[in-house]
Amino acid sequence: MNWYEKLNQYFPIEEMKSKKHMETLLQERKDIYHKDEGKNHVLMYAELPDFLFIDYLFVSKDARGEGLGSKLINKLKNKKKPIILEVEPINYEDSDSEKRLKFYQKQGFKHAESIGYERRSLATNEINKLEILYWAPNDESEEKIFEAMQQTYTLIHTFKDKELYGESYQPVHEVLSMNDKKNNQNIFDELT
Repeated sequence: MNWYEKLNQYFPIEEMKSKKHMETLLQERKDIYHKDEGKNHVLMYAELPDFLFIDYLFVSKDARGEGLGSKLINKLKNKKKPIILEVEPINYEDSDSEKRLKFYQKQGFKHAESIGYERRSLATNEINKLEILYWAPNDESEEKIFEAMQQTYTLIHTFKDKELYGESYQPVHEVLSMNDKKNNQNIFDELT
């Protein structure tokens, strides 16, 4: 099974980029977009001067519980930059969603409660609500995380979208919002 098939089997369709999109990023944005792949993992991430964005992290069921995910996260933490990622809210029909949240909580990630994130999936045409998690080595503010997410959305998610999908994703100002008050409930409060 190739790297894309592994990701495609694990992540919901509404969160997946096309293989062509990821290959294009790896070729044309190779200065910032990277793939770390091994027998039991696939890590797709972007590294910009001020932050890292984890696009996809997959660890095979056979290797879970052996510390591989922690090693991959620690490798990124060693770069001493904030790390940002998107995660779906807990879905009680998908036991992996809660396990993923517990994993990131254990790794020291926080929930960006003041950032709203909803985008229309080009695959399903449905609105997909995601939450932003971040690890901030220098106590970076949620405002800085918001700015980094805006960059990520523009440089990675919507890169050549019209060319690759035949239509464009929504503009960043329709997808990401910043609330002065933390209106979202902390996603980690839902963990059992």
